Amino acid sequence: MEEVHFYHALKVVDEVCIGCTHCMNVCPTAAIRVKNGKARINKNACVDCGECLKSCPVNAIIVEQDDFTQIFNYKQRVALLPTVLLGQFPDDISEKQIYSVIHELGFTHIYEVDETVDVLIGATREYMDHHHQERPFISSFCPAIVRLIQVKFPALVDHIIRLKPVIDISALFYRKKLMNEGFKPDEIGVFYVTPCAAKIAAVKSPVGEEESLINGVINMDFIYNKVLLSIKQNTSERKKYVLDKHISRRSIGWTLTNGEASQYSGRCLAIDEIHNVIEVLEKLENEEITDVDFLELRACDHSCAGGVLATENRFLAIERLRKRAAWYHRNKPVVLEEKEIEKYTSYLLDNMLIKDVEPRSIVSLDSDMMVAMQKMKKINRIMKVLPGIDCGACGAPRCQALAEDVAQGKAKMTQCVFLQKMLTKEGLISPQESFDISENTWGKKRFEKKNLNDH
Repeated sequence: MEEVHFYHALKVVDEVCIGCTHCMNVCPTAAIRVKNGKARINKNACVDCGECLKSCPVNAIIVEQDDFTQIFNYKQRVALLPTVLLGQFPDDISEKQIYSVIHELGFTHIYEVDETVDVLIGATREYMDHHHQERPFISSFCPAIVRLIQVKFPALVDHIIRLKPVIDISALFYRKKLMNEGFKPDEIGVFYVTPCAAKIAAVKSPVGEEESLINGVINMDFIYNKVLLSIKQNTSERKKYVLDKHISRRSIGWTLTNGEASQYSGRCLAIDEIHNVIEVLEKLENEEITDVDFLELRACDHSCAGGVLATENRFLAIERLRKRAAWYHRNKPVVLEEKEIEKYTSYLLDNMLIKDVEPRSIVSLDSDMMVAMQKMKKINRIMKVLPGIDCGACGAPRCQALAEDVAQGKAKMTQCVFLQKMLTKEGLISPQESFDISENTWGKKRFEKKNLNDH
């Protein structure tokens, strides 16, 4: 089969990894194996949800980001911010302070991506009215969920709404705005500050689009630390960045759970945390759920407030965002007489659609149906021999995963420690051979004798 990989922002640092299986056991798509004492990620199965990063006890899994200095390659430098970034800061730090420091870091323009929510809501309502596909419609908001459906639930890809998320709409808007002001396309650099790894992957290898409108991605924890340090160190009055935005209560709540589902009619469900999402998708695939109109699915616990690059406790961040939303709703701060984005609504609507989302099943055993059937039979035979206790001692998360790896020629049945014991007992392999097999999985250093007196 042709191997085509997604781009992935999550990387394993071999020098730090201790091969502890924490990441392997929490991965929702069984994308991780332990080989030679190190975690290995199957690029075709990973969806960049970040569960492995959160579970690693030694911080051996990292999120790569673009070099910040690349922003200076452009004359016009746009920072696209998720509203959840504002929820990371203590209450005594104002929006103007945050914006002013980001401006000082080198950006010429700052824009909260969720300001384009109203355009997307209108387009989504129209999309659902005119597309008579089998319901429910599934939001394209979370790129980890889009990839999850591609690789684990490929039969459901047609349920995904083929509209750009607000990140892309905002990038489209700001590019057009600056071009209308006379700047050339190659003079404009658009950079997104991301709360998660999946959005980095979506920018680097977008689904349903030829290329992203975003030039680079900056990790939210990086920007947060830069801004916080600058505010704490600089007590003098700094030049204030002019806030000319039109943020609304529903825009501020868009990245939080139920931000989307609350905007549409019919039976709409909002599910967060990727294992909860998988449970719902399994029910949908098995036709146990048949009367839902819209599904808002988010990979992170409490949506973007629980992103792996968030620094603040998600519950405190949500509280701050709700306070902010209530303040904007109550005070209706002075803004431009006309929302600038309204001048571009027609242009945005004309460029909202994305191409079909293609299935990329990790369950597919072979492109040849006959070969795939033979491999499936082999898996079933192997499963009858394996103990079925999912101990992970073979370097795979479950017996089923080991059986699939064996059928694909990626592993051997003797990696199962139970089979090793049986074969050794019957004299079919020697104790040394059994030991060598374990070393190939867990690494030689794992079995080196340690002097207890040194501890």
